[in-house]
Amino acid sequence: MRPVLSVASECAPLVKTGGLADVAGALPAALAGEGWQMRTLLPGYPEVMAALGQPRKVWTGADLFGGPARLLAARAAGLDLLVLDAPHLYDRAGGPYTDAAGADWPDNPQRFAALSWVAALIARDGVGGWKPDLVHAHDWQAGFTPVYLREMRAEAGSILTIHNIAFQGLAPASMLDTLRLPASGFSENGFEFWGRISALKAGLTAADRITTVSPTYASELCEPEFGVGLDGVIRARRDVLCGILNGIDTALWNPATDPGIHSYKTPRGKAKNKAALAAEFGLPEGDGPLAVVISRLTGQKGLDMLIEVLPGFLDRGGRLALLGTGEKPLEAAWRKAGEDPRVSVKIGYDEALSHRMIAGGDAILVPSRFEPCGLTQLYGLRYGTLPVVALTGGLADTVINANDAGLKAGVATGFQFAPVTAGRLWLALERLCDLWHHDRPAFTLMQRRAMAHPVGWDVSARAYAGLYAQVAKGG
Repeated sequence: MRPVLSVASECAPLVKTGGLADVAGALPAALAGEGWQMRTLLPGYPEVMAALGQPRKVWTGADLFGGPARLLAARAAGLDLLVLDAPHLYDRAGGPYTDAAGADWPDNPQRFAALSWVAALIARDGVGGWKPDLVHAHDWQAGFTPVYLREMRAEAGSILTIHNIAFQGLAPASMLDTLRLPASGFSENGFEFWGRISALKAGLTAADRITTVSPTYASELCEPEFGVGLDGVIRARRDVLCGILNGIDTALWNPATDPGIHSYKTPRGKAKNKAALAAEFGLPEGDGPLAVVISRLTGQKGLDMLIEVLPGFLDRGGRLALLGTGEKPLEAAWRKAGEDPRVSVKIGYDEALSHRMIAGGDAILVPSRFEPCGLTQLYGLRYGTLPVVALTGGLADTVINANDAGLKAGVATGFQFAPVTAGRLWLALERLCDLWHHDRPAFTLMQRRAMAHPVGWDVSARAYAGLYAQVAKGG
């Protein structure tokens, strides 16, 4: 087994705000089958520290970006962890990136530079007799890692994975020394971004390889529409860029064994879950499809468009159950939408409830304006809950459209729409309703096909393992 260090700001099931956590939590097991022994470096947030049990101290530092720190080795939640215990950086109420009011922590640059710095130290010196051949950094929070590796002359190879380029980890240029960055790197070809320091650009320019979480998103990032100002940087490194599709934990997400639902192996078995879901959300009976939404409520996710076309869907007999939290105006808009008895809205996040919703829904709606990969559509496929998705990023790579060609060829698994507008979303919802009302056998056949669609990590793990072998240093 070859050693690899994964550097992430969140990791399921210990701490999660989005899909990055799911990927970081799933990769170790997926890569173990390909001959890679992965340890995951995480910040010592309170919830992470509480899960450690009896950790082993493997490193101490007197002054890590403003205070003392230690590195703890432990096994928790089935994961081999290295946890950076730095109370001045991580021991605080709120979320990983924001305070209880939702504002970014002002010292986020130092908090995640510290994580990257320690990752480079581990790669250079090893800890507890363990030293990685490769460091796999995730998103801007680990973006400085490849720069520190180079500055410390660590021999490990480096990979940066972009989970969402919309978040870049910007800091003022005055923090160059504070963040222990070389002045020579503050340039157009380094980590300078419009007069500021960009942690993500640091990783993009310094990593040996760049990956993102779907092939289509990798192509989209080379375009100004999706590259958020970094498309030129990515085009310049196109030769080291690849898209590797995310998978899901098919043991955890399995309708045949899921302990939180009425288990089932065929679409017929969804009926009990649908009735239970309608009762739990207080939805009346209806003669159309029951759609579910499980999402962050942000402009990226296109849920403002869904509000615009929702009356037409309800008029076709549809009902909607939504679970999400995010931008306050969107939360308020959905609370208002929930005043219709055919719409039920729960603001917040509940992992167990999300299982019940996906098991009970007929369709899951993911109308994102951009989506690097997306996981909820994969959960929907696994549970026979047909995805309605925008033709972008990983949504384009995972769902086969129920147009005439897809239906006639017997390959359709969901409904896609493009361009990403409210009008086109409405056309996709109309197709969903038409199939539901006028060709229920075809709808059920699509559900069966969706449940059989491969959504696990097998293929992607092999792709990562091949990339690791190209980049890793050592024996």
